[in-house]
Amino acid sequence: MDLLEPFSTRVDLREGLLGNGVHRLSRRISDMRGMFQDEQAWAEIAAQGDPLVYEVFVAPAPESEGHLCHGVTVLHPGRVGDEYFMTKGHYHQKSGTAEVYYGLRGNGLMMLQTRWGIWRTVDIAPGTVVYVPPHWGHRSINTADEPLVLLFAYPGDAGHDYGTIESSGFARLIVARNGRPTLVENPSYTAEDPG
Repeated sequence: MDLLEPFSTRVDLREGLLGNGVHRLSRRISDMRGMFQDEQAWAEIAAQGDPLVYEVFVAPAPESEGHLCHGVTVLHPGRVGDEYFMTKGHYHQKSGTAEVYYGLRGNGLMMLQTRWGIWRTVDIAPGTVVYVPPHWGHRSINTADEPLVLLFAYPGDAGHDYGTIESSGFARLIVARNGRPTLVENPSYTAEDPG
């Protein structure tokens, strides 16, 4: 049996930095091709310096059964056309697994949906815990003018399925209307057949 040593991780609540964490990924606007409706606005922003949309930092826990992976997402402010900056979003490959998010800084929304098109939104702000039940895809959306910083935890063997959302999208989009976040239907969304 491999025995993992206990460890602690310090989180900078303001900046979202994870002490002894591993920088998992950075997603720039060029990495988000096809995720926003306004492709012309996306191309213009990508050509003007390719800004950072979000970063993920993870603690050094194994992605395997019995472990809890945890880390921090820093989602920067911005918009592509009327759509707010967002994460790509994902389902878990092991669909019967849940995830928890805790708001550390900023304000935004968590968009959640099942593969069959049932959707919900949940506000997220400092001190808010969002529980993502099994079978729900989820995406974070920054609706403020400062970074949205979220602490997350999920079972180590959950896995990530980004491909389904890349191909089908979410049923609703969050756009700015009269200076406020507003839900609108996603004309590109295609639900899976529950059959």
